[in-house]
Formats: sequence, C-alpha cells, structure tokens
Amino acid sequence: MGHASPKCTAEFKQGAVQLYRERGGTYADIGRELGVDPGSVSDWVKRADAAGSDPSANPFQVAEENRRLKRENERLRRENEVLLKASAFFAGRQP
Repeated sequence: MGHASPKCTAEFKQGAVQLYRERGGTYADIGRELGVDPGSVSDWVKRADAAGSDPSANPFQVAEENRRLKRENERLRRENEVLLKASAFFAGRQP
C-alpha cells in the first residue's frame, strides 16, 4: 500500500505552523516544501489555533509527552505483572 508516515516531532510541527503563518500560501505549498501531507499541515494549524493564541506555546509537545507516558505506563504494568507472578512462585516454594 502506501509508505509509513514519518514521525514528526513537536518542534517540527510547530515550525510548520509557524512557516504557514509567516508565509501564507496554501497547505499544499508548505506540505510540499516540508515533505509532508498537506492534510497534516492543515491539522497542525487547526490544533495550534485551538490551543490558544500564544505563539510560543507548543500544543504538540503535550500530545508527544502523553504518548511517551502511556508507553512507559504500559511497560511498568507489564513489569509489575512479572514481579507479581515471580513473588507468587517463590512464596509457594517451601525451603
């Protein structure tokens, strides 16, 4: 099918939004220049607009941090499950 979409960092997304706002033009122009889908640029601009008027704030950083924390939380849950099973195993052994 298609190519896997590249993972864009929060800084890249913010830069794309800033570029769109400074230059104007179309989403397609910015997308073509940056090598991303114009729909992605459109989504990023809309998300940035919805996040507030502070241009220095990075709304994409929050989403990136949430994804990282969810991955870490899942890893910790798996580790805890292994430790619980190991402690049950060793508790059942009588010396």
